[in-house]
Amino acid sequence: MIEFPWLEVSLILAALGAVSVGCLRSPGRAYGWGLAITAAVFACTVPAWLQHYLGLKTSPHWSIQEALFGTIIFQLDELSAPLVPAVALLHFLTALATARTKMRRFSLSWSLASESIRLATFSCATPWVLIGLLIACAIPPFVELRNRGKSTVVYRLHMGLFVALLIIGWAAVEAAGNPAVAPSWAVIPLMAAVLIRCGAIPAHCWLTDWFENASFGNALLFVAPLTGVYAALRLVIPSSPDWVLLGIVSFSQATAIYAAAMAVFQVEARRFFAYLFLSHASLVLLGLELHTPLSLTGALCLWFSTILSLGGFGLTLRALEGRFGRLSLARHRGLYDHSPTLAVCFLLTGLGSVGFPGTLGFISTELLVDGASSASPVVGLVMVSAAALNGIAVLRVYFLLFAGARHTSTVSLEMGVRERMALLALAALVLCGGLFPQPGIATRYKAAEELLQQRHRHEVSDLADRPGAGNQPG
Repeated sequence: MIEFPWLEVSLILAALGAVSVGCLRSPGRAYGWGLAITAAVFACTVPAWLQHYLGLKTSPHWSIQEALFGTIIFQLDELSAPLVPAVALLHFLTALATARTKMRRFSLSWSLASESIRLATFSCATPWVLIGLLIACAIPPFVELRNRGKSTVVYRLHMGLFVALLIIGWAAVEAAGNPAVAPSWAVIPLMAAVLIRCGAIPAHCWLTDWFENASFGNALLFVAPLTGVYAALRLVIPSSPDWVLLGIVSFSQATAIYAAAMAVFQVEARRFFAYLFLSHASLVLLGLELHTPLSLTGALCLWFSTILSLGGFGLTLRALEGRFGRLSLARHRGLYDHSPTLAVCFLLTGLGSVGFPGTLGFISTELLVDGASSASPVVGLVMVSAAALNGIAVLRVYFLLFAGARHTSTVSLEMGVRERMALLALAALVLCGGLFPQPGIATRYKAAEELLQQRHRHEVSDLADRPGAGNQPG
């Protein structure tokens, strides 16, 4: 049974589930079936992940992709193997934590459609197929904004530019024949596309606009997996010259510090979370561009930590919004007595995201800072400063929401069973990852080695293709 095509089944199940759930008219039935299908998709990604680490391949008798496409397009490697089940888990727990009052606003049909595209994206390394999937990922959010009657101008401008630069850049790279000798003007559009998708300064306003206008659940699922970082690893980093990586490092440094500082002074919870996420995404991107084994391992660990810890942090804020509406940070609310479990989950996942000792983010941040400091003391200082500001922002918001004068209410504000299960599951993963980090670090180190070897092969190919290379002395 381990040779069963679990990855392909998870992709097909999510796609067919989106269609079937969309045909149901009753919100209650649609939610029940959608939750069951989302759980089944996650259950299929786990053996697919195990299948990769056990070194087992799908039996030729079960090869769905070869029957459909004649080749293998979607498969897991060291980079994507843990990311696929992590994304599926985030979708499942977001659906599980959805309150009854939000069932009409959080469409599980569109969530499953987005999940199928997202899982296919993270299991694909074929450039043009990946680009098509990256474009498809941008469509459900546009539909979300339009269905909610919100302005789509900011989103359309940024995503339209992202799509255009992505297509132009890779078309030029492919026209060069060898990505290692692609002209500079071809690499610049790819770099710009990645920076736009990651929300780097000055193209960051679409991210805050998205969080303000979309439902919190869909907003979280769209940004938390860090799809732009995956695009950078597959399309930009392996073959780009050093000056391109230096440009991405410069933009990432500025964004990490700016977003962390902005998070400290926000007076609205959604904007605070948007800037906190933006700072973390920039830190991950910054570590990836240094292309040293230690910094790359730390960045990959922080990427996985961000999905879980900021995913849980966002779901905690979403649960609070479900009870109190849009949260203002202009005054103390004193909500601890009403929701102590929410307060604990908020603090644990928030501190986990900024690298508090004993959490998954601690070892990730430690590796990243050590690697960055070895490569450049200035970059190391930027990372430490951004992490410190993010920590201050998280603690400030915790005291504003849960401390101060007691909040009076005539109805119970306790967490529901499903919300409690989802948040405690993510909190447990954040803690377990911090207490037993070695297995995760080992897999991320292997992925970092593969990425560095791939970049080295491109550099060797570039030297071989230069004019006169064959006449140089050995």
